[in-house]
Amino acid sequence: MRIVSVAAAAAFLLSGLSSGVAHAESAPGCGPVTQIGTTAYIDQGGGPVASVKQFKGCGKNWAYVYVWESFHSKGYRYYVTASILAPGTQGHVKGANRDREVWSKGTDTLSVCTRAQGSLVDNPEYAYTANTSLRC
Repeated sequence: MRIVSVAAAAAFLLSGLSSGVAHAESAPGCGPVTQIGTTAYIDQGGGPVASVKQFKGCGKNWAYVYVWESFHSKGYRYYVTASILAPGTQGHVKGANRDREVWSKGTDTLSVCTRAQGSLVDNPEYAYTANTSLRC
């Protein structure tokens, strides 16, 4: 009986985590894009609340942020930002209140090392930020 309980708890946990996985396929005005680097997770101290990914496509780099339902459904006011970090911050986009998905602008940075940066701001004085792995 205990084995079944552990398996059920593991399945529940995994299903909860998988619901936060973003399924982005197309950057705005570009079409299909390919993820590069690792996925980063924005954590407010109680576990992840959003995913940050970097994509390449149409000769550009793109940052993408997806807010998980587990956070969004709480009804809090928040906004997210997406940027490419190359030399400096590029392609920065700030989403509207409670936008769950935000894409950066495409940046002409495929020839340099980059990472995506995403931030979630739910208090005007503080942002929770995560960066993907560096891709060269």
